[in-house]
Amino acid sequence: MPRATPDPAKVAHTKALRQEAGRWLKAGREAAGLTQAQLSEQVGLRYYTFVSQVESGVGRLPIETQAAWAKALNLDEADFARTLLAYYEPELHRLLFESAASPSRAIA
Repeated sequence: MPRATPDPAKVAHTKALRQEAGRWLKAGREAAGLTQAQLSEQVGLRYYTFVSQVESGVGRLPIETQAAWAKALNLDEADFARTLLAYYEPELHRLLFESAASPSRAIA
């Protein structure tokens, strides 16, 4: 089945959210008193340029690295992951956390 053409509005929204995530991460890094190179070293990256890409909104943090980033930035891992999920996957975040007021039901 051929891929659908991406919706330009959705693409722009995704890009804006990634840029917001990057600003949030940069603020966290600066609050922790780290340079991009220092953060890169703490989370085990070969190149600090990945930090730059994430902070500019070009890249995104893989799930498997989020705990290391949270630790390096002195942030709670669960809160860190939840915040990134809101930026990277807003619909999933909404489904998981904003619907929390309704009781969960087991599937029989």
